[in-house]
Amino acid sequence: MTTGPLALITGGQQGIGLGIAEALSRAGFRVVLVSDLPPDAPPARAALHRLGDRASYFRHDIADTAAIPGLLDRIVAAHGGIDCLISNAGVPARVRGDLLDMLPENFDWTMSVNLRGTFFLAQEVARRMIADPGEAYRSLIFVTSISASMVSTERGEYCMSKAGAAMMAQLFAARLAGDGIGVFDLRPGIIRSGMTEKVAEKYDRMIGDGLVPAGRWGKPADLGRIVVPLALGLLDFANGAVIPADGGLSIPRL
Repeated sequence: MTTGPLALITGGQQGIGLGIAEALSRAGFRVVLVSDLPPDAPPARAALHRLGDRASYFRHDIADTAAIPGLLDRIVAAHGGIDCLISNAGVPARVRGDLLDMLPENFDWTMSVNLRGTFFLAQEVARRMIADPGEAYRSLIFVTSISASMVSTERGEYCMSKAGAAMMAQLFAARLAGDGIGVFDLRPGIIRSGMTEKVAEKYDRMIGDGLVPAGRWGKPADLGRIVVPLALGLLDFANGAVIPADGGLSIPRL
């Protein structure tokens, strides 16, 4: 039987989430991947194959807040209490376009996952962490975005959802610090993943023109290396920290 602290990673079957899952698994964590894909979907099967016997998979639609208690009950019954929540799952703007043309249904779709569903999952995980402390360091790590503070008018609903998620992280940090639960806001920049695939040529040009001081795309593994010390509690007194993971993109420059 595998042992070690348990990390729940939403959207852990691909991209940034999978990069984080691999890093945590190497650091001794057991990882539970959660997404709305069927367990036999190719990304889910491939992720479990890569991660081996330290990983398991549970299907859940982040927007379905009524299903959260049942999801956590199943995870706890199978693996025990959750020590680390990596709140990574998110959706982009459904349609990129003029801010003045945004439709309410597209706004609601983005918010239902990136803000509403994300909040209520974290709320329930935090409640259970307090009720059953366990022995390992406990943490909530929100993967937000540089879009929490950098404007893209063609995807305004995404920016607003990530700004809200950044405030969510601060709220949880202030509420949970006294319970010994670390909360962190990790803000990726331009990361090579499925979400950026359709605009890769645009970002290639912009990075080539000096947009990112590091001169390259970010990779999911970059995020994984940052998350490990947070989840292990090595930065516990930095509770509430906002950590840019963007190669210097968000540094104000003249």
